[in-house]
Amino acid sequence: MEKSLSTYRKKRDFKKTPEPKGKKGKSSKNLKFVIQKHDASRLHYDFRLQVGNTLKSWAIPKGPSLSTKEKRLAVLTEDHPLEYANFEGVIPEGEYGAGTVMVWDKGKYKNLQEKPMSKCFKEGHIEVWLEGEKLQGGFALVHFRDKNWLLIKMKDEKANSRKNPVKSQTKSAKSGKSMKEIQAGKK
Repeated sequence: MEKSLSTYRKKRDFKKTPEPKGKKGKSSKNLKFVIQKHDASRLHYDFRLQVGNTLKSWAIPKGPSLSTKEKRLAVLTEDHPLEYANFEGVIPEGEYGAGTVMVWDKGKYKNLQEKPMSKCFKEGHIEVWLEGEKLQGGFALVHFRDKNWLLIKMKDEKANSRKNPVKSQTKSAKSGKSMKEIQAGKK
């Protein structure tokens, strides 16, 4: 874990940012996922899946879609510690990723492939079943070039091309707060 979190730690000054530094965590059978709405230099959604004892992370500019016809760009970023799944707050100006972070969705996931998640990641094809507060059902992440992947909603009973969760679900799955309330530090 220490090696996979070195990039994460190099980019942050933990004396200034409230983000967790991360400690040695354990992998568990209940794999977690989190999607964080992040209003940094550009508004985007960070999709994070627990793989081993870290969170593999992708920045999704438009956020997730429930339509099987939409493929969303997902740019691979550095691994994050498991504790980051609970992080909600404001990263100070001048720090890497400065801006407001909301826990937009959270829950557990199942690997739909019959091989370890680490192998699926290395092969560039991940299929998961999300059991979140806002998103449920099958999603695929497919690697296509450099750090670029695609997030695709799989065909199942949870697919819905008329529903846009990014627009209709605007409150935190952790605190029930809006982005403005998180930014203002409201209790």
